[in-house]
Amino acid sequence: MTNTVKTVDHWIGGKAVEGTSGNWGPVTDPATGAVTTRVALASVEEVDAAVAAAKAAFATWGTSSLAQRTTILFKFRALLDANRDAIAELIVAEHGKVHSDALGEVARGLEIVDLACGITTQLKGELSTQVSNRVDVASIRQPVGVVAGITPFNFPAMVPMWMFPIAIATGNTFILKPSEKDPPRP
Repeated sequence: MTNTVKTVDHWIGGKAVEGTSGNWGPVTDPATGAVTTRVALASVEEVDAAVAAAKAAFATWGTSSLAQRTTILFKFRALLDANRDAIAELIVAEHGKVHSDALGEVARGLEIVDLACGITTQLKGELSTQVSNRVDVASIRQPVGVVAGITPFNFPAMVPMWMFPIAIATGNTFILKPSEKDPPRP
């Protein structure tokens, strides 16, 4: 690989973490076949570190208010909307989709972010009284912890956005494991 090849490492605990497994996946320009980037493939220890960071973050995120979570999601939504063309260009460069298809993928993901921003009404508990003689039934909705998403290669932005906004909006933390074929390999 030449010096012009960029490196993408892991993002763990809110910061970039250099890959240490020694295993890399090449990212190729689908138009030319040239390797433009290499992506670190995680070791068991790196996966364990990601899970530990997500568990640690859950201790506070899981008890945060709906208002706090939706405020953050609305900010994310604004950033996503403002950068939709740049995100689509990344999909074009790394996946080979045409720009209109890549924009559609971002738009479909944005729809789920919209849903997550308004999820507060879906998180209400329920109370049913007298379901039996002197028996009431109550339900509450609460976060479960660390959620993992394993996504396919063919929709690198849309499918993750079908997962993480809902997990985060409901008070969970999230770990993404994209397909090893995404970005595409030569």
